[in-house]
Amino acid sequence: MNNFEFKNPTKIIFGKDTIAQLKNEIPADAKVLLLYGGGSIKKNGIYNQVKTALTNVDVTEFGGIPANPDYDTLMKALKIIKTENVSYLLAVGGGSVIDGTKFLAAAALYEGHEPWTILKDNIRTEKGMPFGTVLTLPATGSEMNSGAVITRAERKEKFAMGGPGLFPQFSILDPTVIKSIPQRQLANGLADAFTHVLEQYMTYPIDAKLQDRFAESILQTLIEIAPTILKEKFDYKAASNFMWSCTMALNGLIQKGVPTDWAIHAMGHELTALYGIDHARTLAIITESHYNYNFEDKKEKLAQYGERVWGITEGNIDDKAYAAIKKTTVFFKSLDIDTKLSDYTDDYEGTAEEIAKRFTNRGWLGLGEHQSLAPEKVEKIVKMAY
Repeated sequence: MNNFEFKNPTKIIFGKDTIAQLKNEIPADAKVLLLYGGGSIKKNGIYNQVKTALTNVDVTEFGGIPANPDYDTLMKALKIIKTENVSYLLAVGGGSVIDGTKFLAAAALYEGHEPWTILKDNIRTEKGMPFGTVLTLPATGSEMNSGAVITRAERKEKFAMGGPGLFPQFSILDPTVIKSIPQRQLANGLADAFTHVLEQYMTYPIDAKLQDRFAESILQTLIEIAPTILKEKFDYKAASNFMWSCTMALNGLIQKGVPTDWAIHAMGHELTALYGIDHARTLAIITESHYNYNFEDKKEKLAQYGERVWGITEGNIDDKAYAAIKKTTVFFKSLDIDTKLSDYTDDYEGTAEEIAKRFTNRGWLGLGEHQSLAPEKVEKIVKMAY
């Protein structure tokens, strides 16, 4: 196992009827900017719960943060932060709202000229404006980590950012919010969390036995609960396991002491930027091609994953590894998620070349756990995903 340091300062408040505890977490004298998405929280009762909990707090609101948090939209919110002397941010939403809030937390204290530089140059945020979250859609794990991904729609670009100053001070996780989430978004959440684990697990053996078991247990849990989560009838036990699995998938724990990949995400982000495809679905598009292309480097862990997660016992290492890749694709399809770019658009010719060109121009010359995926290899992987 590699050397590592681990610190996660986010306080988690988990369970039924916990939104009321907001009043105990936000300073009484704070000037709060409440941030949310398209307005679904006003239909499902979450907005009223939040407002009731903040009855005695000075609150300004900003809604309309899109599914891929857009830079230009967020700049409007930043203007409110500056003009209204906001001192605390509260994200009420899923990963997109929380990611947008993290960008605002960084941009509010950024001393450079153009906040876009934070994203373009991947500037590490050491200190951001304090914020908390009320999670409404389990998926990204953003409620307990310090990373974010922001889109600039006009440029068709999507960049990651982060730093120790961007951990939420607290996050409220009430599994009952899942009642109002559409099936498509639930499926996305399952696939997103599943791939988050794979990115931190599917590399090469390093004898990190506990980390492997942690990762495998999250994958097994997501597989087990997926059919129940996607049923129309709400199940609190399944919802609880779903929400906590999504959080644990990307709160930093399972990546400590092990090599990580993240090339699937790098390629997937470009598909979202170019075509507007849901983030989780872009990951499903790339996963099989990525593992087949990098089979020799990953086959030991693929075979282990096949044995421990899918119960594959027949054949040699290669047989088990290939079977595990196929099982992963079948799992995505069981969520009603298509796994080829051509399932989403007819205008895919030239996509691989465009992504490779973008990576070259940015100096991203070696992705993956070995930093060996040069742009020309990325091009081949994306073409395999057509």
